[in-house]
Amino acid sequence: MEGEKIALITGALGGIGKTLCQGFKKNGWTVIASDIFDKKSIEADYFINIDLDSLCYDHIYRKEKIDDIKKICSGRLDLLINNGALQIVSSIGNISLKDWQKTLNVNLTAPFILCTEMLNELTAAQGSVINISSIHEKLTKPNFLSYATSKSGLAGLTRSLAVEIGDKVRVNSISPGAISTKMLQDGFIDNPIGLDSLANFHPSKSIGTTTDVLDAALYLANGNKFVNGTDMTLDGGISSRLNDPV
Repeated sequence: MEGEKIALITGALGGIGKTLCQGFKKNGWTVIASDIFDKKSIEADYFINIDLDSLCYDHIYRKEKIDDIKKICSGRLDLLINNGALQIVSSIGNISLKDWQKTLNVNLTAPFILCTEMLNELTAAQGSVINISSIHEKLTKPNFLSYATSKSGLAGLTRSLAVEIGDKVRVNSISPGAISTKMLQDGFIDNPIGLDSLANFHPSKSIGTTTDVLDAALYLANGNKFVNGTDMTLDGGISSRLNDPV
């Protein structure tokens, strides 16, 4: 591992996570992948099973998992990608406090914990953090209460960390819009025309790909030192478009 840059990527088994792991490994990085599920088909050098929710409230579990990461890193971490996320779709009348808190834990508190726990290793490498946020941090729709709130918080965390530690570790975020993952496609399984309509509604006339997210992450990871505290919107221009009834 000597001479290679080391990246820790959470949510590694999702559509974006798999592409991030594959892409960074292909570009010569040593990849530490983590997810809540057992390792399946994934391109990574190491895999650590981490429940991001438990990481937030169980201090014994947290110490165990952080120690596992630190053993692999051996004092240096060049990149932390907080990609793991939970999306619970529910109206204000139906969402439970438990689901609300779990969403905030996974999407916001866990990234904060990983940043702070691995700060020494990130500083030693003069590394960077990339938080995978969402278009929902700025623009949302009904039934995304907990998700949109958590992603707005993640954007605030990105800016705050950049101000706090920006001379030691660069901290940026990516806010994807509609990305062609299995989760998105499953949402239109009974309405394939709806997926085409969504694509055409974008100024780009397309849905984003996981490779688009990878390209953005590679740029931020290898970018110049002055790219710090930045949120890269990756949404095919949809956030610039008015949705007027005429």
